[in-house]
Amino acid sequence: MANFPRYITENYEIYEWRHASAVLETDYPREWQDILDVLSEFRLPRSQIVVGGGNWSPIARALDSGFTARGWRERAFRTQIVVDDESFDSPTHKVDCYKSNVAIEIEWNNKDPFFDRDLNNFRLLFELRAVSVGVIITRCDELQAIFNGLGKGRSYGNSTTHMSKLLPRLEGGGGGGCPVLVFGIKASLYCPEF
Repeated sequence: MANFPRYITENYEIYEWRHASAVLETDYPREWQDILDVLSEFRLPRSQIVVGGGNWSPIARALDSGFTARGWRERAFRTQIVVDDESFDSPTHKVDCYKSNVAIEIEWNNKDPFFDRDLNNFRLLFELRAVSVGVIITRCDELQAIFNGLGKGRSYGNSTTHMSKLLPRLEGGGGGGCPVLVFGIKASLYCPEF
């Protein structure tokens, strides 16, 4: 595992598959620094939890805008399989943030099958050499106590995206050979006064 700054290890649960942090730190140092910078700047304000988010929560938007400010873009890929002279579309799902063969998915409060979609997408794009490493930013299970205390526990239920829903999928090979790095947002980033 790469050398993570202390702030990152104190405020994020980190899990990696197939030496993802080493790939990032060695082969993609600028993108690696972007990831560390965005995560270091991120806070979890109470006001963004209680307001809800509809299709795109303010929390996911805050993370996304941190990457966008550093030149990351949402990216869709057109892929095909060619057999002899016949082409077949092989659609993939767009990734939230993409830069220089690094793909990031922000899964704050979606239904947990989104993890299957993300990992399968990383696997396919890795096999096609469009992605060298995938990153997923989600939340730690420990945040549920905060949500419950704010009366938002039902909005952030057991069937939504959080670490204990992701790790079994990743350990079960859901990402195939693609190196994947996961950051789970810890309760230490919660700001009750904002």
